[in-house]
Amino acid sequence: MSNSYRTSGTDLKDGFSFELQTYPPANNLSENNHKQQHLTAVSADDDGIEAGIGKYGLQPSYSKELGLDDIPHGFYGTMMNCLGETFGFFGSVGSGFDSSLFKHFYSQFPCLCCFPNPYKRVKQGSVGLVSRFGKFYKCVDPGLVKINPITEQIRRVDITIQITDIPRQDIMTKDNVNIAIESVLYWHIVDPYEAEYGVTDVNFALVERARTSLRDVCGSHSLQDLIENRDAISAEIREIIDPISHRWGVKVEATLIKDITFSQQLQESLSSAATAKRLGESRVIASRAEVEAAKLMRDAADILATPAAMQLRQLETLTTMSRNAQGPKTIFIPLPSSGEQLSATIHAS
Repeated sequence: MSNSYRTSGTDLKDGFSFELQTYPPANNLSENNHKQQHLTAVSADDDGIEAGIGKYGLQPSYSKELGLDDIPHGFYGTMMNCLGETFGFFGSVGSGFDSSLFKHFYSQFPCLCCFPNPYKRVKQGSVGLVSRFGKFYKCVDPGLVKINPITEQIRRVDITIQITDIPRQDIMTKDNVNIAIESVLYWHIVDPYEAEYGVTDVNFALVERARTSLRDVCGSHSLQDLIENRDAISAEIREIIDPISHRWGVKVEATLIKDITFSQQLQESLSSAATAKRLGESRVIASRAEVEAAKLMRDAADILATPAAMQLRQLETLTTMSRNAQGPKTIFIPLPSSGEQLSATIHAS
């Protein structure tokens, strides 16, 4: 057996490179588990972000195949393989043709409906993992795939972006406040082999990992940080989940905090604090307005106390009185403002 090797190719249309990694068997391992294949689609853009669906909605190719000679058969395996090919042929005749000739042939041999159809459909957005005698040896792209109905099985793996809700978590923050947080996880499979054969339930594993990370991260922040810095906390949670999920063949696109729920008592306390804060701000604004008004009134009084301003006011008063005078002859005599000046004026007259 040769040493480990790596083959790679590039899809020029979509800008994706594909890698096939094969590892040599250990000396103490059996021949049936001597080879392991990792199928990964890696985006070739500048950001280096792995993607399950390529640009423009085109799905990258995951089609890879291990050598069939590496899978042992023996007499039993060869016999079952030939039997499966025969059954598959009759199954395809019984279910895959619509011409009148094959309909007539099918009417003469109705037992053909008992044979399994060897052609399986893999939908767009999925890839198929084909195994023979329980051992994986081929990954196929979407389309119509022919398998041996007796010796081979196909598993369909969805590589589109999945949206998983993380159940509500009761968390105590750093400042000893009990809250409930709901979040959502965006992820997709980038290595179908690892996601299918490397972990029992990748969805459940991601949810449990996200719940634990959410509890740890939110418990180390205060309530004010959780409210004001949701994006930063979500990015911190993603950094914790990403290394683990990568080993499961999964890429986590985002973790978002949907809602933060407080207890009724805490809501009333926060509402009272907000109300008191608004009242205090309104009082400060009113006090500042009164101070500004007092300053303006003082400036106005200083201006009106000058002799020139007093003369202007006297003239305005005389004009107003002359307009409102009654009778044909009305005489207005301007008097001094002080009593001494008034006495001097009377004596002089």
